[in-house]
Amino acid sequence: MQEGTSVSQHLDKMEKIIKEFVAISVTVPVGNDCSLRRSVFKTNNISFSDKLWVIPTLSLNFKTKNGRSRDHQILCMSVQQASTPKVSVSPLNLEDAKETPLNIYKPKGPYTATIVSVERLVGPKAPGETCHIVIDHGGNVPYWEGQSYGVIPPGENPKKPGSPHNVRLYSIASTRYGDFFDGKTASLCVRRAVYYDRETGKEDPSKSGVCSNYLCDSKPGDKVKITGPSGKIMLLPEDNPNATHIMIATGTGVAPYRGYLRRMFMESVPTFKFGGLAWLFLGVANTDSLLYDDEFTKYLKDYPDNFRYDRALSREQKNKSGGKMYVQDKIEEYSDEIFRLLDDGAHIYFCGLKGMMPGIQETLKRVADQRGESWEEKLAQLKKNKQWHVEVY
Repeated sequence: MQEGTSVSQHLDKMEKIIKEFVAISVTVPVGNDCSLRRSVFKTNNISFSDKLWVIPTLSLNFKTKNGRSRDHQILCMSVQQASTPKVSVSPLNLEDAKETPLNIYKPKGPYTATIVSVERLVGPKAPGETCHIVIDHGGNVPYWEGQSYGVIPPGENPKKPGSPHNVRLYSIASTRYGDFFDGKTASLCVRRAVYYDRETGKEDPSKSGVCSNYLCDSKPGDKVKITGPSGKIMLLPEDNPNATHIMIATGTGVAPYRGYLRRMFMESVPTFKFGGLAWLFLGVANTDSLLYDDEFTKYLKDYPDNFRYDRALSREQKNKSGGKMYVQDKIEEYSDEIFRLLDDGAHIYFCGLKGMMPGIQETLKRVADQRGESWEEKLAQLKKNKQWHVEVY
């Protein structure tokens, strides 16, 4: 403050500057009620005594010359903070189907789709390789979030000479609108299956996974035979847009959840306005093995009241006993809250390798016992209420 300048003069100066803020015409929904709107002012950076000040919400009391107060409530936030834009999708008639699309194309008459792109998802320190594969189906094989496609790799079935390979199922990792939001593509999350000889420790190409390697080695423009869509157990229930969804995955089991979360937080779908809680638990080996982490982290930033994200990194984190941190350890860490949410009607989903389930079931049973509950009875009730969703492979 300069010598001879009064506090009231400084406040008057601040008031004048703030009045010069530029009001811009932006309306954003308040809470979950899109009928409520509020104006947003563009924030300005203000310099006092060579210091930069960014003013968020202010409640200022200015004294007038006659001593009376002038109270001002000023809302200052950036448009980016106030409103996170979502992506428009089409065609919206994909929302009109009353029945789940099932087995439009069967193994004896698959649809020939086209590979759009194949992208490695994991870092150099991840054990193994996982790829994100976008397939163009031309809008001819529509699906819902949580369903799977079947893939028939080229070649002959070694167990049935003269016959094609068996169908391999892969959970779809996109919404019904696909990665380009036009309803013409589907994405798969595929880990390349390789096998190592126990004696030599070297990779044995003769035992490599036929379909996963075929997909991960594909190039844009390659043709791929797909069947389906199939599956109803992992469909995202949308009857209550304010419901809680607890999603538990190991590795590529995160695929259906990516579809759920894009629908909840990325896409502008007129018929589905999510206002509940989505809570994702993802178990992988290390940081380099995390899948779609950038997308999930952005949702965490943009929708902190509606999304939670917990990672279990078995090779980098320790559980409370000092052992490796697996997804069931994370579940136990938040068990009281999870049980409370389940009692309130939350849906819980499990997707990944079938080896994940015994450890999770044991953890849930132990927690139930500690709470004086019967896990068998609780599980039966969850299944009866259609809150329990499991897809393992």
